[in-house]
This record gives sequence, structure tokens and C-alpha cells, in this order.
Amino acid sequence: MKLNSLKPAEGSTKTRKRVGRGAGSGLGGTSTRGHKGAKQRSGYAKKIGFEGGQMPLQRRVPKFGFKNINRVEYKAINLNVVQAVADAKQLEKVTVADLIAAGFVSSRQLVKILGNGELTSKVDVEAHAFSKSAQAAIEAKGGSAIKL
Repeated sequence: MKLNSLKPAEGSTKTRKRVGRGAGSGLGGTSTRGHKGAKQRSGYAKKIGFEGGQMPLQRRVPKFGFKNINRVEYKAINLNVVQAVADAKQLEKVTVADLIAAGFVSSRQLVKILGNGELTSKVDVEAHAFSKSAQAAIEAKGGSAIKL
């Protein structure tokens, strides 16, 4: 061990700047904050979206339209998917629980059956909503469309 190879123990020193501890530290006076202005003073907190006095983006961009808070969102499921689930599990009645188990819908989503694709067998379908074409196709094969 030599004097030129001595080092402090691991974790015994701090790397953080200690500001405002006198002129001799090199970080006294303004304590790295600069001269005057809001940033120099204590308690300064920049507002979200503040752009240094320039007109902020959210005020420059025009607003239009509205969002309907009463909108009901459905997960769209086509008839060919219903037929695939019915064939895979040999079901005569396809419910929302069957679609959840098959991974087409999550448990919190509402289901709407749409008329794309074809039904090849009689299937009773339970869902929250049906398009007119889907309901007609299900009933044409002798099945029933049951709204929840």
C-alpha cells in the first residue's frame, strides 16, 4: 500500500454537489441558479406545457369536435368467428363466455355480432348487440340471436 494508491472506502463519499456553502466552495453566491428571474427564486415550479412565455402548443392548435361521454363501445365479432368457435368446441349455443375463453374478447368488453362471414350450422348466439344482417343470417339458419 502506498500513499498514491489510497482511496476512500466504497460508499463513504457523496458525489452530490453541496451548493450554497460559501464562496470558497466554488458553489456559493447564486448557488448555480443564475441571476434574477423565477428560476432563481425558491418555490419555483414550472407549469405543465410552459414554453418560456411563447404561446403554448395547446393554445396554438385549434379545437374542434366533441367526445360523447355516453358512447357505448362494442367489440366487433363476425359470424365466421362465431362459427369457428362453435365448430372448435362442438357448441349449439355460443355465449360471451365462450368468446372470452377462446380469446376473442376480454371480460370487460361488450360484444356486438356483425354479419361478415357465413354460418354453416344452426347456432344460438348470445351477445350484447347484433347488426341486422347478422341477426337475419342467424335466424335464416334456424338459430336465435339473444340480446343480453
